[in-house]
Amino acid sequence: MAISTLVFGGGQIHDWRAVQPPVVSALEADGGFDITTAQEDLSILEGDGLAPYAALVFHYTIGEITDAQRDGLSSWLAAGGGYVGIHSAADSFRDDPDYKNLVGGHFITHPRYREYQVSVADPDHAIMDGVDEEFMVTDEQYILDYDPRVHVLANALYKGQLAPVAWTKPHGAGRVFYLALGHDGPACEHAMFARMLVNGTRWAGSPDA
Repeated sequence: MAISTLVFGGGQIHDWRAVQPPVVSALEADGGFDITTAQEDLSILEGDGLAPYAALVFHYTIGEITDAQRDGLSSWLAAGGGYVGIHSAADSFRDDPDYKNLVGGHFITHPRYREYQVSVADPDHAIMDGVDEEFMVTDEQYILDYDPRVHVLANALYKGQLAPVAWTKPHGAGRVFYLALGHDGPACEHAMFARMLVNGTRWAGSPDA
């Protein structure tokens, strides 16, 4: 049965309009998702607005979230939903600590857009199925302040220290998958990005699996 999935984009700074098409294309190519897209209007997070969906793929930057919107997202997730945050999802709603806790971390800084190596930390996790254990990307590397309890799936080096590229965490009965890759359209067309996105959305949207 296809996983009912909402792909939501919006916000400032990042070109979400260029990100959404390759994200949707990767999920469509898999054939395992029933996809709805939405943009900008965060009111869909309120109340039971997310009830039709098993997974939310979220690529948004900055902005402000109301208590009703954040609580709606949190309640849906805690009841068994699946949240997939792409790149700038860790730089949304900077003034809301509860949202940061939901994601598992938040953006601090980034070096210049460049080529760098990603190394898989947990090759046995379902999200890493079919992902090369080391691969190069050309992307904006996000450096994040993150909860040490998250389960890191992949890392990259930054100033000689490991910086997480992907992680998972629980939120009540729900699942969170955060992927720091995906700054722009070309970055989202990378085969390993697409693989982790598809695997991660399936994992997040199937909490009983």
